[in-house]
Amino acid sequence: MLKKITNRVYYMQHYSETDRPALGLICGDSYSLVVDAGNSPAHASDFLNLVAGMDIAPLKFVAITHWHWDHIFGIKTMGLLTISHEETKKKLEYLKTLKWDDASLDARVETGEEIEFCRDMIKREMPSRDNLELQVPDITFNCKIEIDLGGITCIVEHVGGVHAHDSSIIYIPDEKIMFLGDCIYQDFYSGEWSYDKNELTILFDKIKKYDVDLYVTGHQDPKTREEMWSFFDDLINVGEIVDKEVVLDKAVSRFKEARGIIPTEEQLEYIQNFVNNNLKQG
Repeated sequence: MLKKITNRVYYMQHYSETDRPALGLICGDSYSLVVDAGNSPAHASDFLNLVAGMDIAPLKFVAITHWHWDHIFGIKTMGLLTISHEETKKKLEYLKTLKWDDASLDARVETGEEIEFCRDMIKREMPSRDNLELQVPDITFNCKIEIDLGGITCIVEHVGGVHAHDSSIIYIPDEKIMFLGDCIYQDFYSGEWSYDKNELTILFDKIKKYDVDLYVTGHQDPKTREEMWSFFDDLINVGEIVDKEVVLDKAVSRFKEARGIIPTEEQLEYIQNFVNNNLKQG
């Protein structure tokens, strides 16, 4: 079964073994909308099979949060009107020109176009990709689009961020729920994983302007407003402490001095992320 958040909003949990992100379901009186299409035809089919047993308005739309493979490989299987930011469509048009067999994936990792993690997860989720067919969105928007499902409205807004510049969020005002996709995660397509404090500040300001009780992320369990804002504040503060430091040991020392504690494993990762960004900036 899908996990129920409210009478109108559900989600399918993420599955880290093959990097399946959480998928959302928003149910109106007239139509229902799916958040993201899954990382494979099998992922999309599993979702559709669960929805088939539910007493809800028919599925009509799927909103894509960003262009990464794990959110778009199931678009054709979903068979719904697909909505995305215009930049997401451009990315998908390019992805359609690529080959997805093992040799082609390996070659793109060698050139740096693809990363090892995604290559390995694609192979694990889809050992054979002979029949994989990518599909571009049907409807695009520039800043945001509002979708009336009957009795409930969804706002899909482009917010950007370092993880993927085309990232969009899906907000359901009546339910005070927001699907974030992966927009709060690191940049991992340009060398070592990194965070840019200035970019994060802009992103978090866009997210915080909405009245939200629960946030659904792509690869974690949902977080309450208090949990998410605590994460936002802690992450920005780590970035402020690291500042322009490019040596990890020195950045860690700055953290210990500022906070009076030894960083947790998670905080140490974030310190490294900010240091990596400073190194990239040169």
